[in-house]
Amino acid sequence: MLKTEMRNPKTTHLDRMTTAEMLHVIQEENMNAVKAVDGCLDAVGRAVDAVTDALRNGGRLIYVGAGTSGRLGVLDASEACPTFGVPEGTILGVMAGGVEALYRAGEPEEDSAAFGERDIKAANLAAADCVVGISAAGGAEYVLGALGYAKSLGCATVGLTCNEGSPLAKLADIAIVTDTGAEVVTGSTRMKAGTAHKLVLNMLSTCSMVHLGNVYENMMVNLKPSNDKLRERMVSIVADIHKIGRDEARALLERSGWNIRCTL
Repeated sequence: MLKTEMRNPKTTHLDRMTTAEMLHVIQEENMNAVKAVDGCLDAVGRAVDAVTDALRNGGRLIYVGAGTSGRLGVLDASEACPTFGVPEGTILGVMAGGVEALYRAGEPEEDSAAFGERDIKAANLAAADCVVGISAAGGAEYVLGALGYAKSLGCATVGLTCNEGSPLAKLADIAIVTDTGAEVVTGSTRMKAGTAHKLVLNMLSTCSMVHLGNVYENMMVNLKPSNDKLRERMVSIVADIHKIGRDEARALLERSGWNIRCTL
């Protein structure tokens, strides 16, 4: 049996726990999710390098998943543009069931490799792209179909899963296996499996963006002034970099067309 489907011996009496007891055991398992990422940092590093190479050479980072895994990929992709100022579509999330599945479960689509291949083809996949398949169990046919097609084009492929030896781990060029084990609620991989995978996705996008020069020291210097909050953040960044007051920083940004890089 897959580890992610096993019963957790710590929670076989979950339905009889007090609120405090439930919170304690859930938090203990959350910490185990963090520890699981510790054990695969070498693989994450190889994946970061593959993603960086793809983006540097005009390719894209494309996440493919189903259910929680798909939603996590879409979330990370959607935050790349405002955070790092990259063009829309540079980091893309493809998930079983499409946009509607972001708020409605789309289980039937998860079982179809053909749908996975169809949807990634619709994203105009090219050999220069890097494709990250996400599946906690490691056997989602939708993800396997998409990743298999990506490999046939010569794309760099990464498999993010929680089960060693799973079909996804075997198929991908780089396998990242966050061994989170049995969930608090049996089989509910939206919990610590999802937590571990969100941590890894943060690393893939953030580290590649740093390598590509979208971060100066530890500040986002490729921000776009798309709302008041981001404009104020840009003022703070320029003030910090140049050790000047906010009014002067704002004036400097206005003269540079709200481009932090032009102020450096």
